[in-house]
Amino acid sequence: MKTVHIDISGKVHGVFFRATAKEIAQYFHISGWIKNSEQGKVEAIVTGEEEDIDEFISWCRHGPDRATVEKVICTGRTLQIFDKFEIIR
Repeated sequence: MKTVHIDISGKVHGVFFRATAKEIAQYFHISGWIKNSEQGKVEAIVTGEEEDIDEFISWCRHGPDRATVEKVICTGRTLQIFDKFEIIR
């Protein structure tokens, strides 16, 4: 298990990025949260098995159809345990 902070920039607001990311996270049994940041980015902290986290990050690099992802920065974190994956508003 590992925890990663993900910072996603580009056209990621108003394109169902967070809602679709929640579906992808649930598919890969990943817990944590995702939110829009004030800087126009999407930010997430996710916990799961390494292979599942890698698949989620790979999805984040392109996002849903209407998104245009320009940059994804991933930073390892101390392991955090979450009950579920949620969208923070």
